[in-house]
Amino acid sequence: MMDLSSVRRAYKFYAPIYDLVFGRIVEDGRRRAVSAFPQNPGDKILEIGVGNGRALRYYQKHVEVTGIDVSPEMLKVARERYLNACFPQVRSLLQMDAQALEFPDNSFDGAVAMYVASVVPDPAAMIREMFRVCRPGAPLVVVNHFASPRGVARRVERGLAPFSRRLGFRPDFCLENFVQTVGCEPSRITRVNLGGYWKLLEFSGWEKPFLGGNGSAMPAPAGNNGKGRPPPERLNNGR
Repeated sequence: MMDLSSVRRAYKFYAPIYDLVFGRIVEDGRRRAVSAFPQNPGDKILEIGVGNGRALRYYQKHVEVTGIDVSPEMLKVARERYLNACFPQVRSLLQMDAQALEFPDNSFDGAVAMYVASVVPDPAAMIREMFRVCRPGAPLVVVNHFASPRGVARRVERGLAPFSRRLGFRPDFCLENFVQTVGCEPSRITRVNLGGYWKLLEFSGWEKPFLGGNGSAMPAPAGNNGKGRPPPERLNNGR
């Protein structure tokens, strides 16, 4: 099972080598995830699991992007690269748990989770929070690796599954289970990156309250009471 301490530990290790290990091989998915947003002037977009910020360069300069991540080491790299005048679209980069976002309801015009659905301990909580903090019908995008249905890749994923905590992600993350968790079908699924091994899921036209996989309204996160969380305190490196 994944937990936040193992995630932080794994990405503390990855931070100085992330670009080398996970950089170009999944760059296509980052570009295409950002391009899935209309990006109208002034739109507020939330990027969950912003990491070292590789996708931030792809947003239009007339939008406002808030990035959150649980790893301080990854965020340090992102801040050094993107919190400057060359990237006016980057509003703030905050250390935060994707499962308990510190934003009021309806704060954003869209949200994206890149390569993080198989990382967070509770993907259902992350998805619930994405819906909560976005206005109804806003575009929501998830790009992630999902378990292969068969063949050598599937056997490798199963073999790596016991090492999920050390790897910092679940190699055998199931697409069907994830969609059931969301509670509504993606409006579009696109294969991305090397050989289409990763998938980009787009959700649009949804209405609140969104439904869980069992067809019942999903409850508000603990401590939220349906009224949204207070705005987060700005970190020293944020804006």
